[in-house]
Order: sequence, then C-alpha cells, then structure tokens
Amino acid sequence: MPTIDANPLDEPQTDPFEIARIAAAEIAELTGVTHHDVALTLGSGWGKAAELIGETTHTIPAQAITGFSAPALEGHVGTLRSVLLPNGKRALVIGARTHYYEGHGVRRVVHSVRTAAATGATTMILTNGAGGIRETWTPGTPVLISDHINLTADSPLEGATFIDLTDLYSKRLRDLARTIDPGLDEGVYCQFRGPHYETPAEVQMAKAIGGHIVGMSTALEAIAARQAGMEILGLSLITNLAAGIQKEPLSHAEVLVAGRQAEPVISALLARIVAAL
Repeated sequence: MPTIDANPLDEPQTDPFEIARIAAAEIAELTGVTHHDVALTLGSGWGKAAELIGETTHTIPAQAITGFSAPALEGHVGTLRSVLLPNGKRALVIGARTHYYEGHGVRRVVHSVRTAAATGATTMILTNGAGGIRETWTPGTPVLISDHINLTADSPLEGATFIDLTDLYSKRLRDLARTIDPGLDEGVYCQFRGPHYETPAEVQMAKAIGGHIVGMSTALEAIAARQAGMEILGLSLITNLAAGIQKEPLSHAEVLVAGRQAEPVISALLARIVAAL
C-alpha cells in the first residue's frame, strides 16, 4: 500500500499522468466501475453531499490507491467513493485532498484531479471552505467561484505547457447552478500558500487586486483539470470573514463549526446541482 514516505509522484523522473492512469486502473479494479462521468472534491462543509447525490456502491481508503495519501486536515474523510447517480451516470467523490502547504509538491496536490480525468470524468466540481472578503457574506454562505488568482507562485504545469484559462470556472455550469438556487452569489477566489491564515494587509491586497474569497486550495487543482480537458464548477463555503474584515481571531475550529452548521443545506444544494448535470 502506498504511503507518504514512498509515493511515486515524489520521483522527478516519473510521469504524473502515467501515475494517474495507474491509479484510475486500480479504482476500476477495486470498484468494478470502468468509467466515471463526474468527479467531486468535497472540502470542509461539503462532505454530506456524497450521501445525497446517489447510491454509494464502493468506498476505498485513499491510501490504497497509488499516489494518494491520508488527508492531513480534519474535515476530510480520506476516502474515494464510486456513486451511482439516479440518471445512471457515475460520480467519483474525492474526500482526500492534498493541500499545497503540506509540502509534498504540486504533483500530489493535483493527483486526485488527474486521476479523476483518467477514470473518464469530464466534469470536475471543486469545493472548499474559505474566508470571505465581502462583508455581506455571513458564515455558512455558499458562493460560486467565477475566477481565481493564484498566489502560490507555483503551477501544476511542467515545461513549455501553455493552457488557456479563459472561462476556467465554466459559465455554463454557474448558470446551471443558479437555476437550482437563483440567489447564489459569485466571486474571485485567491489561493494563498498557507498554512497560516492571511494577515489583514494580505486580505486588503487580495481585495485590491480583485479577490473576494481567500483560501488555501482549489486554484492549482482547477488548472490541472483544465489541462485534462475537464469542465469545472467551483464552490466555496464562506466559513468566516477574512482577517481584518472579521475582528475576532481566526481558527480552524471556527471553520469546522461553520462547516458543520451549513453542511446539510449546502450539501443538499450540491446534490441538486449534480442531478441537473
């Protein structure tokens, strides 16, 4: 079984896309499902959606699959699920996100997305818990991601690989989401490196350059999903107002509490969106 200390993605001479194909083949072998249509990465607060979108036919510990490791963050379940949707399609639900701040490199951060593409998924739904810059957003508010600003100073693309990121977060899928909930707002997501929370000055910088949401995931995954030819829907759960906007100190415990309180509502919303795909 692969472990954090022996991960093929850590070897620079390996082909990350070949590792993703190996992982996809292992998922097919363990589930008996040869093709998935849509993939979902469920971040903080979004986990119950896995139980609402359809029938879970197989659950696999993430570390049983090549290239994956157990999640380092509380709030992620550490499994991969194959879910049969009511329309007969298949969803791969990823509950094992590797964050950039864990220090394992970008290949591992985006391995789940590349594996999802290798299983056949053409739609990638990326969710997260994040801080809000707009004061009108209260904790528990779901927000569509319309674009992102990548502040990690890194990329999952290697070599002279030039990928167009226009309409990275599909307008078609955002419009579809609004047919389910017309009140959904949207904003630009800023991915910081983490794991520390942003300073008030950094939040103001993000606001000045056009950001509305701050977090530590998603942008790098979205770039990899676009490289794989996937259509992307991004959703943030606003778990708190960002530093300086919110006057109280920030904490991960606060994020977990907000996620638990909002989870039934936002998971049901996500399930309805998936049903409309």
